[in-house]
Amino acid sequence: MFIQTEATPNPATLKFIPGKSVLSDGTADFRSKTDATTSPLAARLFEISGVNGVFLGSDFISVTKGDIEWQHLKPMVLGAIMEHYVSGDMAASDEGSNDLDEGSFDPADADTVATIKELLETRVRPAVAQDGGDITFSGFKQGVVYLHMRGACAGCPSSTATLRHGIENLLKHFCPDVQGVQAV
Repeated sequence: MFIQTEATPNPATLKFIPGKSVLSDGTADFRSKTDATTSPLAARLFEISGVNGVFLGSDFISVTKGDIEWQHLKPMVLGAIMEHYVSGDMAASDEGSNDLDEGSFDPADADTVATIKELLETRVRPAVAQDGGDITFSGFKQGVVYLHMRGACAGCPSSTATLRHGIENLLKHFCPDVQGVQAV
């Protein structure tokens, strides 16, 4: 089995691409070993000292490290991913997929929110997934779009710039009701 790795804009996170499906639907974000009880893959990765986060996408695994250097951690992560696929275990049970709900917003803003969600799904999320992360809608209130950053995006030094200069400008262009964007 050949597993590709890609750097992400977040230096603490690497993206691992096993060449096989990881999750068939949705994404799952695990920030600690106790969060990973529904994911044999994430639990296996958290057994490695230095792993601080695991994010599962449709065809990739993003791993966030602590203070240990990637040159020491990467071989252990690759081995754990290979062991997982050899074992035949699922990456996560159905309950393990922790995509966020529909978000909170005033029903009067339903049309604006529908446009925001469509733009996030078609333009933002695919681009962010290439960097090993995800951004999901969390709410819309008084002109501010609240977004939840996951995977490589959580804690990324460039995430503020992505929010302000990329996503906010896109949403303002297509949705005049949008006045700003904030991470939650």
